[in-house]
Amino acid sequence: MNYLKVYNFYEHLVFDCIASELSSFYDDKDEEFFLDVACFALTRLPSRYFCHDIDMAFYLTASERAEMTARTKEQVVKAAEFIHARQ
Repeated sequence: MNYLKVYNFYEHLVFDCIASELSSFYDDKDEEFFLDVACFALTRLPSRYFCHDIDMAFYLTASERAEMTARTKEQVVKAAEFIHARQ
């Protein structure tokens, strides 16, 4: 059985948020910084697993998606501030 087809939806949200919100603000940081931010933020977010993209598109309402996106941005920003302050 191939378990590599199971994903945490929050991973996609965190990676997208880092790319869109942080990469220009922390342009002097290396890949390790952003990996640390991703790990830190993901440990503070719930898990939402899926096997196929259509699963998330079908089962998420617009308000759920907006809440997940807002929660993700909050945790990513907090993670970046926390890690940046300790470097």
